[in-house]
Amino acid sequence: NQRIKFIMAYTTIKKPSDYFNTKLYTGNESTNAITGVGFQPDFVWMKNRDSAYYHGLYDSVRGTGNTKSLYSNAAEAEGQNSGNMNLASFNSDGFTLGATSSTNIINKSSQNHVSWNWKANSAGSANTDGSITSTVSANTTSGFSIVKYTGNGGNSTVGHGLNSPVKAIWVKALNASDSWTCGFQGMPDSWSDYLRLDTTTVFGTNTNIWQNTAPTNSLFYVGHGDVNTSGREYIAYCFADVQGYSKVSGSYVGNGSTDGTFVYTGFSPAFVLTKNASSTSEWHIYDNKRDTTNPNSNVLSPNATYADSISSNCDTDFLSNGFKLRNNNSNRNESGSTHIYMAFAEEPLVGDNPATAR
Repeated sequence: NQRIKFIMAYTTIKKPSDYFNTKLYTGNESTNAITGVGFQPDFVWMKNRDSAYYHGLYDSVRGTGNTKSLYSNAAEAEGQNSGNMNLASFNSDGFTLGATSSTNIINKSSQNHVSWNWKANSAGSANTDGSITSTVSANTTSGFSIVKYTGNGGNSTVGHGLNSPVKAIWVKALNASDSWTCGFQGMPDSWSDYLRLDTTTVFGTNTNIWQNTAPTNSLFYVGHGDVNTSGREYIAYCFADVQGYSKVSGSYVGNGSTDGTFVYTGFSPAFVLTKNASSTSEWHIYDNKRDTTNPNSNVLSPNATYADSISSNCDTDFLSNGFKLRNNNSNRNESGSTHIYMAFAEEPLVGDNPATAR
């Protein structure tokens, strides 16, 4: 392919894989050092690709071990599947998985797995910007932070440490079986609305959850039991838009056609997460490692345990400047429906090494 350099706006991230990377690996049900991530990750999201097992989520603020797992597909509290998951350490070029007392669902012997990895800023430190003191691991360059806090039951603010407005937040109670509560700038009524990462439900509206107020450069707002029950511990994953690297505030309207909607991101995607906010539907994840050519038809769902599903109903083209839907699947291209998405770059459209189409 001929590479064409675009003279466009500046991007601060010339190598997106320094901050986000997808890594495929094979399980062994024992000590398993996964290398090749390219950095020491602070948030690792894993899924067995061959079997219908839970997703496993770990971060550097909560720490490692079999009691620290979370699950995008379940409302269960932290560590409820302690016998099945064990991320033992975060390493300079990846992470190490350990043995478990029963079926090791993120390290199953001879089976294929995927991990999605984000870089924050190690174990974090105290942040007093909000009315609730938080522990924050923030990467201001890549617009990603991990925030741990204890709820107080009232209308409150929480510091996120990014020095730029948060556009997407995923919140999970650690010591209770509460569903994930997600806020997105691209929702129909923005910060009046919410989605559940662990379910297929349509968006809900509750002006108390985020206090109907968009996050600022330093704070996000909480005011409801889903995100601020008194005495309950929470983890929040916060994302900001970074030109040429991430687009987390976006939404698009489906057209219901096999010549589907084109979504401009400003970069060639490495990872795309979508959800039909207007209808009951699956969440979908696509990435550039499980599928390396167009159409990208290999989908996993955060809300479901099923293995990799390869289907023309999920056909998506990853392009130099965004992605294009190649099907009329209602989960992701329902005519007239609002679909939210989050995308992270393989290569920027701008910078020293501009992206080319596949």
